[in-house]
Amino acid sequence: MTQTVEAPAPPAGRVRLGLSNRLLARPEIGALVAAIIIFIFFLVLAPSFRSAESFFTVLYQSSVIGIVAVGVGLLMIGGEFDLSAGVIVYTAGLANSMFCWYFGINLWVGAILSLAFCLAIGFLNGYLVMRTGIPSFLITLGTFFVLQGANLGVTKLVTGTVSSTDVSQIAGYDSLGKIFSSSFKVGSVTIWTSVIWWFLFVALATWILQRTRAGNWIFAVGGNPDSARAVGVPVLRTKIGLFMAVSFLGWFVGMHQLYRFNTLQAGGGVGNEFLYIIAAVVGGTLLTGGYGNAIGVAIGAFIFGMTSLGIIYAGWDPNWFKAFLGVMLLLAVLVNLYVKRMATMRKVG
Repeated sequence: MTQTVEAPAPPAGRVRLGLSNRLLARPEIGALVAAIIIFIFFLVLAPSFRSAESFFTVLYQSSVIGIVAVGVGLLMIGGEFDLSAGVIVYTAGLANSMFCWYFGINLWVGAILSLAFCLAIGFLNGYLVMRTGIPSFLITLGTFFVLQGANLGVTKLVTGTVSSTDVSQIAGYDSLGKIFSSSFKVGSVTIWTSVIWWFLFVALATWILQRTRAGNWIFAVGGNPDSARAVGVPVLRTKIGLFMAVSFLGWFVGMHQLYRFNTLQAGGGVGNEFLYIIAAVVGGTLLTGGYGNAIGVAIGAFIFGMTSLGIIYAGWDPNWFKAFLGVMLLLAVLVNLYVKRMATMRKVG
């Protein structure tokens, strides 16, 4: 006699979410829908937006913001902010440029010293936040002002102006330029390596968040650091590492800016920290921490690139761009609140 074994019934009190609800629970879905709508919008209204050259220009514009935004997004998932992320880009480039020009040494040496300096700033930010208990908003706001003043003051002291000197004749320029700011042609389209680096950093961050123990730690410290510490998560090490990751990516973009333009303005980067945060929030990262992903942050940066250039391609006043960013931020916060509710929806019974 054959026995029929029935499949176990699903646990009581749990709801099976439909496909639409599961999709809405993905952090990046809201940003993806917005990106598609904005893309179609500019395709219709801006004829010059339709060319392949324009699309890759948008990708380049997105990559310059998107690389640092990846680190800022991870840090926000970990429950912290870094308001010094914008100026550290220019701190990195200025340190490399002026050190090598003043002492007459190879740019590779300056790049390595600049990297060490940026990582030290990231370490200090994280250490102060964790050891003092002062919110990261305030700690990094202080770092922001220190770096902004130092960029201007030291640059003027060394060069006599508020811009760095031309580094194109210093040894090491060509090889570093190939790594950080080269481009190549595919047909009539120019592709900057910063776009490729951006994709690689997004892929690496996605792998870390979804496939590694460190990714679990990031979500844990962002959701509830006390509970994470109680189960053995190295909260101090994780958060300091996230601050250092932001500084590393800031250094990377600083190198790109220096080796593309040869000189830098000492007052640059102010305000970019908000663009990184907006890209993360628009991409589905919660301001409260513990939720988000790198793909969503990348889509948020792509929206920034599309809009900043799409307004120009459409022939509109570019001053409207800031108004758009404000609207997008408000809408993103509202959408993220809804997404969080969908992601945590459970039946009580």
